[in-house]
Amino acid sequence: MNTTLTESSSRFRELDKMSVHDLLAGINEEDAKVAAAVGKAIPQIEALVNKIMERLPQGGRVFYLGAGTSGRLGVLDASEIPPTYGVKDVIVGLIAGGDTALRRSVENAEDDCEKAWHELQAFHIGATDTVIGIAASGTTPYVVSAVEKARANRLLTGCITCNPGSPLAQAAAYPVEVAVGAEVVTGSTRMKSGTAQKLVLNMISTTLMIRMGRVKGNKMVNMQLANHKLRKRGIRMIEEELGVSEKEAQQLLLSHGSVKKALDVVAQSSSCRENL
Repeated sequence: MNTTLTESSSRFRELDKMSVHDLLAGINEEDAKVAAAVGKAIPQIEALVNKIMERLPQGGRVFYLGAGTSGRLGVLDASEIPPTYGVKDVIVGLIAGGDTALRRSVENAEDDCEKAWHELQAFHIGATDTVIGIAASGTTPYVVSAVEKARANRLLTGCITCNPGSPLAQAAAYPVEVAVGAEVVTGSTRMKSGTAQKLVLNMISTTLMIRMGRVKGNKMVNMQLANHKLRKRGIRMIEEELGVSEKEAQQLLLSHGSVKKALDVVAQSSSCRENL
């Protein structure tokens, strides 16, 4: 039986005999390899993002599917889009075992070949939607089967895996394969593989939101002003963009409810005055 890349043996032979310093340094050395591995996958990521961008203006959505760590990372990324960019239900995360699996392991859930596809049906998925399977090993039945069915039904399909040439990579039309190599603890893919998946998810969702116009310059002008810290950030953005005082920026934010609306109203007002 061939050993997959994510199951290959750690280069550290006797972890249990190493000092705390050496363990920490060893983990850090391995983590340092992840960004370079992700960098090599940028052409694959770019191809997937470009295809997604063709669909989003038509009302398309992105669905992440995963089990265990991979599923949790997908749900995490999806859950941060509404508060950061003010967009709901554009990116959706599904995890094998449901919400229970976010806190506790539901190991047998990942072996269900039908569940993910049934879960997707509840969202009335269609031709403008994208399904991205996330699985370090690239063999998770919950994920692979759903990606296969999605592709057969003419949905756009992608994946994030750390095993090049895996069943998941073969199932997806636009695979992203990040070969991070052996983990410090053999087979513990929550480590380098999980870090790689998080980086790729950040790249995909952030790029999509920027291209959708949810960022102005380098600022999150559509963020939800849900707490004191975010309101202060919004006031600061308006100050910097318009060159007004903190008090004026606060009044604008309170009047219009978001940074973007405040900036748009001021811009329109300035344009009208110039045309008089």
